[in-house]
Amino acid sequence: MSDGIIKTQHLYKTFNLEAGFFAKHDKTVYAVNDVSFTIERGKTYGLVGESGCGKTTTARLLVEMYKPTSGKVLYTPPDEAVQDIGQYSRREMRSYRERVKYIFQDPARSLNPRMNVYDVITAGLRYSSMWRGKAAAKELAAGMMSEVGLTEADLYRRPSEFSGGQRQRISIARGLIMEPEMMICDEVVSALDVSIQGQIINLLDELREKRGLSFLFITHDLKIACYFCDTIGVMYRGILVEEAPAGDLYKTALHPYTKLLFDGAAGKAAASNAEVKTTLSIEKGCPFAYRCPYAWEKCRSEMPEFTLSGDGHKVRCWSVL
Repeated sequence: MSDGIIKTQHLYKTFNLEAGFFAKHDKTVYAVNDVSFTIERGKTYGLVGESGCGKTTTARLLVEMYKPTSGKVLYTPPDEAVQDIGQYSRREMRSYRERVKYIFQDPARSLNPRMNVYDVITAGLRYSSMWRGKAAAKELAAGMMSEVGLTEADLYRRPSEFSGGQRQRISIARGLIMEPEMMICDEVVSALDVSIQGQIINLLDELREKRGLSFLFITHDLKIACYFCDTIGVMYRGILVEEAPAGDLYKTALHPYTKLLFDGAAGKAAASNAEVKTTLSIEKGCPFAYRCPYAWEKCRSEMPEFTLSGDGHKVRCWSVL
């Protein structure tokens, strides 16, 4: 048995740089590189980093929107043994996706504008093992709307009639209706006003407490991550460079990139003071070396190990090790 609901082991994902019938397939983007972490049951694991660092690709590997180039995603159902989702049949994968739900960044694009809210949030339910008929679905949908702060009357409106925050509540209700064990929240508050961000975060916090949910929470905002998450992993160019308990990371950040992100969040420095390069080859050295003011020759030529440097605190940096 495992304390983790989801565990990744040495995940890699590559893509062809170009697409299309006439594209040349001689260039590869290394989007996710040797990523390993554990999401504990009932806890929230945050993935933070600048745009393009591989956070969303990693999240999509967890539900096999993308299949990993190599590595494993391990899932532990309640009171069962660890399972490798890469070995699932189509039927087993459907069951797994009922238990692990994905909430997208932009609800305006993920909610079908031609459907009313009832049809939107019950579409997945209708073709799942939980379908118990229209009457039961209507009652369940009404309960989900109330739980996310909307009303039963809202079921018969279209998504375009709601604000951005309300649409995100609808997306959350759509995920909750399947009674999941875990939710993957991909930048779910990044497009919202600050006051609305707080409301959505508080809603997710209430749901975690009430339902015992586990979360993978993806964000580029370290302030939100430190407030909502239990553990934070910092990614850069597809590589985890630091991982620590959220309550300690802002005080004990070790990697120069993590410190740069915190300085940017505090307004002390721009979080992005150089272009984030696309990774077109396997990294031989530290991925941050070309931006790091403390880099030396070893940083550029040899990848540091992801090493435990404190209580639950891991870092990948030659200047620290």
